[in-house]
Amino acid sequence: MLKYLLIGTCLLMPQGAIATDYAYFGFQPDIVTNYIAVKKKMGYVRLTVELMVPSENIEIVEHHSPLLRDAIIDIIGQQPEASIKSIKGRAEIQLKCEEKIKALLTQETGQPLIKKLLFTQWLDN
Repeated sequence: MLKYLLIGTCLLMPQGAIATDYAYFGFQPDIVTNYIAVKKKMGYVRLTVELMVPSENIEIVEHHSPLLRDAIIDIIGQQPEASIKSIKGRAEIQLKCEEKIKALLTQETGQPLIKKLLFTQWLDN
């Protein structure tokens, strides 16, 4: 009886209530690039980037990964040292990268395809 109750409940749920299955796509190897340093010394940052993607879109995102990686490197390379070294600056950079990735994927595929961009590791010098 309980089995039929559970099946009936699942069938009566609205389609929007079914959770989307997400996967994470990570860029390998980590992204290492230079940024605009105030001193004569060259500044660099090494970061690990993960994209939260609906499972059915992971292969499409992987196909476009060189384009996406280049966009992230380009954005970070234009940032001043103050942004790279501050928590607030990193959050702003993360948002810029997410917006750019969604725009590129929309341009290439017609859909943004990703839910979220995450910096899971950040090392700067």
